[in-house]
Amino acid sequence: MTTSKSTYSERIKSEANRLGFLSCGISKADFLEEEAPRLERWLNSNMHGEMSYMENHFDKRLDPTILVEDSKSVISLLLNYFPSEIQQDATAPKISKYAYGTDYHFIIKDKLKALLRYIQDEIGEVHGRAFVDSAPVLDKAWAAKSGLGWVGKHSNLLTQQVGSFYFIAELIVDLELEYDLPTTNHCGTCTACIDACPTQAITEPYVVDGSKCISYFTIELKENIPTEFKGQFDDWMFGCDVCQDVCPWNRFSKSHQEPLFNPHPELLSMTKKNWEEITEDTFRKVFKKSAVKRTKYSGLTRNIKFLKD
Repeated sequence: MTTSKSTYSERIKSEANRLGFLSCGISKADFLEEEAPRLERWLNSNMHGEMSYMENHFDKRLDPTILVEDSKSVISLLLNYFPSEIQQDATAPKISKYAYGTDYHFIIKDKLKALLRYIQDEIGEVHGRAFVDSAPVLDKAWAAKSGLGWVGKHSNLLTQQVGSFYFIAELIVDLELEYDLPTTNHCGTCTACIDACPTQAITEPYVVDGSKCISYFTIELKENIPTEFKGQFDDWMFGCDVCQDVCPWNRFSKSHQEPLFNPHPELLSMTKKNWEEITEDTFRKVFKKSAVKRTKYSGLTRNIKFLKD
């Protein structure tokens, strides 16, 4: 007797849980019909700023069967990164919580590879690819389609029991599985994220102008930050958590259990003065394996100077 799709799906979810993922949802690898006009509008409005890579692989972003040959299912996974402690000096330049510890790309890639190996060992010849936020995959759309949450007005994925401080990743495989149903939207009339955004980057509910977002300015933008945004950064030097921090659903966030996400011991205790005088050696030491390396020492000091001047 052949094992049912639902049994395979249950086993995959159980293994994902054992590997430390917060949750796992599965959807059919199909064209993302609703996302197509939305992505096109966003790109046509130049809301991606200097992130020209967002214009590439338009078809692949919307259709996983072009990205992964013969794909049948998208397995979406969430991994919690909410820290137990935050930076101690309230006046110091701030780093987005997701970047406190070891770069999540490495940690999640290893877990995804382990999950794919498990699927191959348990089920047989299954081909697939792992994706962590660095390929043309619309992570949030797939996670929402797989029932893991809904896309909030700040355009992040939200889940009732756990909020939004988690990473999203996918395995796209050529195996038919049992598919989950999307959940409902629970933002209601709340506009906390829209009201709190320091640069008014949330131009309307569910639409974020990436080219006005503090995360974009402090991470993606390689040129000088436009002077018109002086005094609007709320002390963020790498990324920004404002729209998540004010979201009522994040009252339910619980600390992660992943030791590799714990920050370098020095990071949380650094004062405003420490940051303003940071040397390249300290940068290398504190951010040895961190996602902050992406902005380089020159980028981080540019951001700190922008906050100070």
